[in-house]
Amino acid sequence: MSEKPGFIHSWWLAIRPRTLPAAVSGVMMGSALAWYDGSFHIVSALAALFAALLLQIGSNVANDVFDFERGADTADRLGPTRVTQAGYLTPTQVKAGMVVIFFLAALLGLYLATLRGWTVIWLGAAAILSAIAYTGGPFPLGYHGLGDVFVFLFFGPAAVAGTYFVQVGSVSAAAWWMSAPVGLIVTAILVVNNLRDLENDRKAGKHTLAVWFGERGAKTEYALLMLAAYLIMPALAWLKVVPVETMTVWFSLPVAVRASQTVFTQKGRLLNAALAGTGQTAFLFSLLFWVGLLFS
Repeated sequence: MSEKPGFIHSWWLAIRPRTLPAAVSGVMMGSALAWYDGSFHIVSALAALFAALLLQIGSNVANDVFDFERGADTADRLGPTRVTQAGYLTPTQVKAGMVVIFFLAALLGLYLATLRGWTVIWLGAAAILSAIAYTGGPFPLGYHGLGDVFVFLFFGPAAVAGTYFVQVGSVSAAAWWMSAPVGLIVTAILVVNNLRDLENDRKAGKHTLAVWFGERGAKTEYALLMLAAYLIMPALAWLKVVPVETMTVWFSLPVAVRASQTVFTQKGRLLNAALAGTGQTAFLFSLLFWVGLLFS
């Protein structure tokens, strides 16, 4: 039996750092567009970035404890270690940490609200409530096939358009449109997660889309999400919503293809590589978009 990690290491496992590129991607995309429009504001951008990271971490911590309490996390789990299930931290400790994390996110939201008003308050409150309600509360979204929709909304439009809004004060057509590919790729991360956990989720009564439509359906969803994210770019460039130079995002295709190959050829724990690869794709997509804007 492996030795129990220390308190700090346990919390490092709980925040699941490999998932954080998903939170960074939307903020990076929104900030890139704000910069291109001449309204980049470094303090607001950093506040939005740290708020997004805290929301992602808070969601990870909430999922850790609520999935355990609902019986979805067992010793047969194929994904990264869940600290509550493993006994590294108690449910009380994890819930207390969750409260602190969301409180810090709310403080950053209040700062942004002093710049842009009540819109930020409502968006932040919705993000926190959704993060908790994903696996907690009387109607956990992830247990009723709604996880994909909410991940798309909060990692796509809310993250990209929200980041743009706190810097500019309005939302451009480009910000709305570019929220779509980011949201699609991040949703694909969730699809891999649900594909890997399909059998355990079915036993626990967690009705994800992967459970509803099976392995083939989940793989099809993944392929459609990734294809749509990349195919939307030439259309937006042709319509002059974004500069044609932003087709640089296609340089992230090798990472996306490698992750897709893993999704379609591997099962179980081996899908963790596709999970990481899809997260890297989301980050690179946004980074390369900014590079494209630099050359435009």
